[in-house]
Amino acid sequence: MGSRLRRVAEGSIFWALLTGLTAFCLLPFLWQLVTSLKPASDLGSLPPLFPTRPVLDHYVAIFQGRPFGRFILNSVIVASLTTVSCLSVGSLAAFAVAKLQFRGRNLLLFLALSISMFPPIATVSPLYLLIRTFGWRDSYIGLVVPYTTFALPLAIWILWSVFREIPDELYLAALVDGCTPLQVFVRIFLPLAAPGIGTAAILVFIFAWNEFLYALTFTSQETMRTIPVAIALFPGLHEVPWGEIAAATIVVTAPLILLVLLFQRHIVSGLTAGSVKG
Repeated sequence: MGSRLRRVAEGSIFWALLTGLTAFCLLPFLWQLVTSLKPASDLGSLPPLFPTRPVLDHYVAIFQGRPFGRFILNSVIVASLTTVSCLSVGSLAAFAVAKLQFRGRNLLLFLALSISMFPPIATVSPLYLLIRTFGWRDSYIGLVVPYTTFALPLAIWILWSVFREIPDELYLAALVDGCTPLQVFVRIFLPLAAPGIGTAAILVFIFAWNEFLYALTFTSQETMRTIPVAIALFPGLHEVPWGEIAAATIVVTAPLILLVLLFQRHIVSGLTAGSVKG
């Protein structure tokens, strides 16, 4: 009887903590959702907590008077190109470190990790000078190149842990059959590592989608702004349009939440690959 009560108590505590953590994570999103549905007259008053008359005026307003659709397109293009670049380079690098025998493999991983430790604010000035010298300001390549540089370590580490779990016997058997290392990578390892590659793609895409500092510094034309910069510049000289900011936040965040929910199992399996041996 005592063990049963203990299990019930442990289960209750677990679910209470899980519910509290879920509420804590979802509260900002839910607050923005409620704010986006409030009429302008209710934005500065509390109570009411919930809108007395839900409206969609703020969602309509974000597409009027500004090229918000262009902002979304810019973010999609930059995030997609960054994801493709990181996966193309990162998968080859991760495969080489995981399966090929060469001196300095561990050092390569350490260097990749050290790149991600640099604070963006410490690199924005020299990167700005380089981008201005190359004439990449207000261009997609001016964002994709620095994004790829700082997202690449994440992709390498995730894919390295995935490739490491694939048995070496498959690699050696393919070499005996006459395959080159590149053929082994393309024909055998890429299909087997598909869940991990999907995880890396989602995380890199989210990183590029949410990046703010470089996008603010390297773009000056309104038509080249990405979503985070565009939302940050919504406030006017004498007014902060909280309703429009909340509506824009919901519009650009909801697809990411849906994406993560749809592929959460692949994300978890990709992040935990290599954590357990046995």
